[in-house]
Amino acid sequence: MKHEGWESVTEALALHLDPEQIGRLEAFEDLIRERAIPLGMVATADEGRIRERHLQDSLRAATVVTGDDHTAYDLGSGAGLPGVVVAIACPSLRMTLVESRRPRAAFLQLVVDRLGLANTTVATVRVEMLTEPVDLCFSRAFARVGVAWVAAERLLNPGGRLVYFAGERFDHAELPADVVSSLVTTPALARSGPLVIMSQQ
Repeated sequence: MKHEGWESVTEALALHLDPEQIGRLEAFEDLIRERAIPLGMVATADEGRIRERHLQDSLRAATVVTGDDHTAYDLGSGAGLPGVVVAIACPSLRMTLVESRRPRAAFLQLVVDRLGLANTTVATVRVEMLTEPVDLCFSRAFARVGVAWVAAERLLNPGGRLVYFAGERFDHAELPADVVSSLVTTPALARSGPLVIMSQQ
């Protein structure tokens, strides 16, 4: 199973990952299976499809990171999805995994230490306590889009963006009226909903 299924997805996403990055993704997959599932952070039903449903899905967010993006928050990081995956794929991006629940934050710290993610830190705080502005915020299974935008808006640098993982049945009517947004779809991962990229007007 090792190294299988990555090439087609990275080609479809136009991402280049070296063998060390693929190895870190697979080590993360193992940690999710061994630690996150028993802790209830990822559904037991997903055990056989962690790579497709969580890692490769999260990898989509790396496609929106540009050379002008230096800092990011993964809001309500949970098991580190998408934050850990994006941090692996984009080593020049300084990622903060924001998770207020201590058992989950402890798992995230274990992941950071085991994978040697020098660009990644864990903040065991509520999102409302964050004050440092960043270039990007990521939101996957954190909150509905309007709530996620309220949380992210005050944290974004000028020109900063919220990358929101929408479901398959995403309704544009849920978008706040005062934001600029665009949708990124990934045909290679047809069952994934779009990424909604949101910024201030």
